Amino acid sequence: MAYVYIAECADGTLYSGWTVDLEQRLTAHNAGRGARYTRGRRPVRLVYWEHQPDRGSAQRREAALHRLPRSAKLRLIAAQKRGDGIAVSAKP
Repeated sequence: MAYVYIAECADGTLYSGWTVDLEQRLTAHNAGRGARYTRGRRPVRLVYWEHQPDRGSAQRREAALHRLPRSAKLRLIAAQKRGDGIAVSAKP
């Protein structure tokens, strides 16, 4: 199983990625061994995630998340916090 996720950086920016181990990936980000983008923006915290059936699906979904504007990402985060499920739209 794979996951796509959104992490909020210390400066308030959002970082999207994919992994097969959420806990390990978040630890790597916070240790400065994650993505270059997050190294200077630590600490990061996990604010959103989705299960994906395989790596390919996770990579495709990550690419879709990258295309979303910040406002749409914030709506996804809010919907998950409310327990509304995942409402995905590539268009804002």
